[in-house]
Amino acid sequence: MQQQNDFMIKNKVTILISVFLAMFLSALDQTIVATATPQIIKDLQCMALLSWIFIAYMLTTTVSAPIFGKLSDLFGRRIIYVCGIGIFLVGSALCGLSSSMLQLIIFRALQGIGGGAMIVSAMGTIGDFPSETRSKWQGFIGGIYGLANIVGPFLGGWISDAFSWRWIFYVNLPLGIPVMFLLWKMMPKNQHQRRDKSIDFLGATLLVLGLIPFLLTFIWGGTEYAWNSQETIFLSLTGLITLILFIFVEKRASDPIISLSLFKNKVFLTSCGAMFFIWMGMFGAILYLPIFAQSVIGISATHSGIILAPMMIASFLGSTLSGQIISRTGRYKGLAIFGVTCILIGYLLFSFININTTQTTLSMLVIFLGIGMGITMPLFMIVIQSAFERKRIGEVTATFQLIRSMGATIGTAIMGGVMNNRLAHHLAGIANDPFILAAKQLGNNKTLENITSSSVRNLLNNASQKQMQACISQAPENMQDQLQNCFNQFITIIKEAFSNSVGFVFLVSCIFLLIALIIVLFLPTITLRKHKKQPILEEAGKEMATSLGQSDKRHEPEL
Repeated sequence: MQQQNDFMIKNKVTILISVFLAMFLSALDQTIVATATPQIIKDLQCMALLSWIFIAYMLTTTVSAPIFGKLSDLFGRRIIYVCGIGIFLVGSALCGLSSSMLQLIIFRALQGIGGGAMIVSAMGTIGDFPSETRSKWQGFIGGIYGLANIVGPFLGGWISDAFSWRWIFYVNLPLGIPVMFLLWKMMPKNQHQRRDKSIDFLGATLLVLGLIPFLLTFIWGGTEYAWNSQETIFLSLTGLITLILFIFVEKRASDPIISLSLFKNKVFLTSCGAMFFIWMGMFGAILYLPIFAQSVIGISATHSGIILAPMMIASFLGSTLSGQIISRTGRYKGLAIFGVTCILIGYLLFSFININTTQTTLSMLVIFLGIGMGITMPLFMIVIQSAFERKRIGEVTATFQLIRSMGATIGTAIMGGVMNNRLAHHLAGIANDPFILAAKQLGNNKTLENITSSSVRNLLNNASQKQMQACISQAPENMQDQLQNCFNQFITIIKEAFSNSVGFVFLVSCIFLLIALIIVLFLPTITLRKHKKQPILEEAGKEMATSLGQSDKRHEPEL
């Protein structure tokens, strides 16, 4: 055993690099598919089920995370991590081989199960570090998320154009297989494995059966089905009743999947509450920035992605620097307040965007968001992991991940409803616009009968505008100048309505971020725990920090 430990101590940097690469693959697959969707639709000939490519991955990643987190506490990180990568790679290969949209959706769900295991295993592995070392590497994890968000859309577009959309899935194999092999060889075999293994099968089943309809309520509500429709009510009631049963069962389980005692810890409760509202406000609105850039400013999809690049770079810097600060000082509450305030200021500034806003302005404003996101994403994870003993790291990490994912899902649904309602308000009389009436007389029936963000966006894209211009060219010559003026005024009205609605969405998001800031003010301060019995990973952090030019001086953080 001693010889095995000595061998692993020599390869600690390899372990951490493998963890980061696996985390990057899982995060990358959340964004890489977006720019390949046109080729997927063309090849598989199915537009109706397109959204399920994203929904399936998101649902299974969210639902599987708490289960795998608990299993990693019971059986050790290594076996769960390697199995998760294996499931992810099998799902990736099958996605690439899909011959129909239904097959692709099923295999994306399988891929998401592996992704959930990879995410919580990576965070759990980093959580096994002493607090002063852990802070640095949680910062890197936040940076990896940002890097994946930058690279994903560009990489997906380039691969699908240069080769085939299938290769955005196949590319995971040559990267993932070596990572899986290295983790199996280098990670401690019995690291943190518990002897008192007891799997809560009933709790896990109820959690899955409750979360899926509950999350689908917010994914479909107001889009696929009306909020007061039978389908939405049935999903919401089914989800809530099942989750109540889950809570009832977990109270009596000897070793529950999610222990309700976690929420008795004030640090955990406060951190979860803050992160829930941060993700609800942040992710509910950020989706509209690229759409605004394309529809109102008129830039291409590629350039709209470039707008977010400064945000991701700032996020990477914020993550790594905040990790270093916490590592060296042990202080985190002031950073948490500063991070949430940065996001709040950024969103407040975005509420003033209009049709005169430039690409440069957007690129500057997103820096506030990037700094705030970079600080908050790893910070709360570091704090909650320090508030519990090491044997519960997996459970704590997975539960926290579940709560913030639910915040993002619910926030996206709420902001989608706000966006559509504001558009309907601003464009209430658009059907009587002079250009619409004239276009109908000339045989063009393209009207805004259903006012949603997607329908307005479709009107503002180049193809629709070219169709309207063609309609003008078919009119008698003595009417063309008048029609062109009407058309220009019509497009201006649409852009103003869209930009005002997006600004209002950001303003509503500020309410959730303000709630988060108030919660953070009550965040308890604790001394970040240093795990003494951890020679392998502790030495790894020291070795890797030295290799990156960091000081290897260690001390116990004080508040």
